[in-house]
Amino acid sequence: MSPQEIKNIAQELLRAHDRAGLIASIAAREPGFDLDAAYQVAAELMRQRRERGAQAVGRKIGFTNRTIWALYGVDAPMWAHVYADTVSYARDGKAEISLAGTVSPRMEPEIAFKLRAPVPAGCKDAEQLLRCAEWYAHSVEIVHSHFDWKFKLADATADWACHSRLVIGEPQPIREADIAALARALPALRVALLKNGVRQIEGVGANVLGSPAYALGFLADLLAAQPFMQPLAAGELISTGTMTDALPVKPGETWSTELGGLPLENLTISYTD
Repeated sequence: MSPQEIKNIAQELLRAHDRAGLIASIAAREPGFDLDAAYQVAAELMRQRRERGAQAVGRKIGFTNRTIWALYGVDAPMWAHVYADTVSYARDGKAEISLAGTVSPRMEPEIAFKLRAPVPAGCKDAEQLLRCAEWYAHSVEIVHSHFDWKFKLADATADWACHSRLVIGEPQPIREADIAALARALPALRVALLKNGVRQIEGVGANVLGSPAYALGFLADLLAAQPFMQPLAAGELISTGTMTDALPVKPGETWSTELGGLPLENLTISYTD
């Protein structure tokens, strides 16, 4: 697609973001809109968001959970930046999150990392990947869709990879002595989502590309093929993708998570308008 076509699509998505509106699938009406074009749109949106004063603080990876690909009609993961104004930290395992400006919001239980060093491309060793991280934490991402979840992978990728909010729980430091055990425990991590105390869905860490640690390697490899994007750097937050399907949330609801297998605090999130 031409630079002008890329810019036009970015402007359309930015307008939808500003008014919390719906738009029709771009891929369905623009034959040349493929995944490469979607990342070009994402790069333009990042530039425009920075011009508005937003500060990128990390990345989110979406669709790392292969068990839900068929539900959304996708066949690969994707990524987008997260920003200082979209990331918050829970206090004592609790957070209150406004859903203002979201479109069909949903909730995803995840694992997040803070990088201590760049992640090398081509690394497939979980322990080596974990050595690139300063800490890990349980996180919840609130995702939404300006396509009302009726999209192609390229649409979702350009649409900030569906990112809206990211809530991070208490970080746990990653020490060299603990890395081998952490690498073994992450795939077996168990998580459940509860709505008003009632269990809704369950998942495991292995749903995320075999382990949330492997998601770091996936992202490094993808960025190595995207010279127009910045590579991963120390200090970045990386949210690795949902361990369950994403479930719809509404203002007035209280949701919580239950985890087993690692010393991570559960999260309770109250949603408001």
